[in-house]
Amino acid sequence: MAAATIPKATLLAAAAGNSHSSLLLLPLRHNCNFSFPTRSLGLSSVLLLGFPRRIQGTCQAATLSKEEKVSLLDGVDKSHADIVSRVLEQARTAADRRKVFHTDFLAPPVLNDALSVIKRLANITAVVSGGHAQAERCRLSVGHVEDIGSKCKGAPKEGFPGAVAALSVSGNFAFDPAEHGDFLGAVLGTGLAREKVGDIIVLGEKGAQILVVPDLVDYLVTSLRQVRNVPVDCTTIPLSTLQYLPPRKEIFNTVEASLRVDALASAGFRLSRSKLVDLISSKDVKINWKEISKGGVTLKVGDVVSIRGKGRIEVGSIFTTRKGRFSIELIRYV
Repeated sequence: MAAATIPKATLLAAAAGNSHSSLLLLPLRHNCNFSFPTRSLGLSSVLLLGFPRRIQGTCQAATLSKEEKVSLLDGVDKSHADIVSRVLEQARTAADRRKVFHTDFLAPPVLNDALSVIKRLANITAVVSGGHAQAERCRLSVGHVEDIGSKCKGAPKEGFPGAVAALSVSGNFAFDPAEHGDFLGAVLGTGLAREKVGDIIVLGEKGAQILVVPDLVDYLVTSLRQVRNVPVDCTTIPLSTLQYLPPRKEIFNTVEASLRVDALASAGFRLSRSKLVDLISSKDVKINWKEISKGGVTLKVGDVVSIRGKGRIEVGSIFTTRKGRFSIELIRYV
């Protein structure tokens, strides 16, 4: 066919016998707003070859202009801005198609930035799904507010229905104990990418429970046969049977002259200011899972400060005393 000799073209052929059955050639562009008026042309059927993403409507790649992306991604950590950008496009496309899309599992800092960006979009929302209330690695279910709302009525605390699945990995680990990294390594050894795996709950000599993308459950059940040198059985389990332990926490108050991170973290972790400065310099201190380089950052209610190897603290409440100092409730997770 002559049309086949034309490079980068999209061929649309009308159904035989239609008055508009002539061939129409359109150049293939990946950044375009394309809506083919099949009704106005009277086409009974359309064959579309090579067109990206969608047959009609807005292309996913063209949903956001470069200027829109730059504006929406303002303040997002550059180390994962590309991931947040993909989540943003997923959200816009899901809302446009009136469907609900699920992201991969996201680490806490990526999750926080993605949520902050989605909040800037009109008529689009997201539900966090990690499998249990304390999950760190979570998926986002994104879409139009009406679609999310209709499917999340009475949704359980673990998030959007069907977004996360759980597996039990059982074996006799009494004489060959396995840790989190052992289970994760075994799962990744089957060929899965890290972003397809959520939290791993280690159960000591009994094995572990693993949160995964539902589409890969059957694959893991048949592929995961050994962790370290221990043969294992892998079975699906309901999310309601997860045996996660709520984190132990200590709540106390401190009075400080400022809300600087070096002041609050020093009190929260019971460290000297000089020791904390050293930890900040060695990039061991994070605020809301983002590394900091200076101790002068001001904290607010809800902020989480973590130090590698020492756990994390959360700012519970802040009140100003009569003398102009700050009475702060700190929650330390141990």
